[in-house]
Amino acid sequence: MWYIIIVFSRYKLGGVFKMDDKEFLRARKILEKTQKQVAELLGSSIKAVHSYEQGWRKVPAHVERQIFFLLARKRGGEHGTQACWTIKKCPKKRKAQCPAYEFQAGRLCWFINGTICEGVVQQNWQEKMKICRECEVLKTLL
Repeated sequence: MWYIIIVFSRYKLGGVFKMDDKEFLRARKILEKTQKQVAELLGSSIKAVHSYEQGWRKVPAHVERQIFFLLARKRGGEHGTQACWTIKKCPKKRKAQCPAYEFQAGRLCWFINGTICEGVVQQNWQEKMKICRECEVLKTLL
């Protein structure tokens, strides 16, 4: 059993936190992939990956989402991490309305838009990730 520890270095863009170049590079190294391999996984160009790592281009939300997903899958499910609704002690009514519960994705709740985090549905990926980056569900996976 192994554990990945990532200290998120973040920059603020329009009031929300986004993945920066250092975090992107650190994630690629944890994935043990070359720039070319990451580009293939992301369905993008090597030039785009290079630009993310150099800080020449901002990491788009869909790329950030894929990187976090790959890191979570690399980590695997080898431990007894509880579902988000258990950790957050969500009431039955909230669980019934939440897509994470509906699709039984309690350890991938951060991946699904429309989840009821902090009692409300977030308007977009950036608002959601602002909450998720502070949440123990995402932190324990990474």
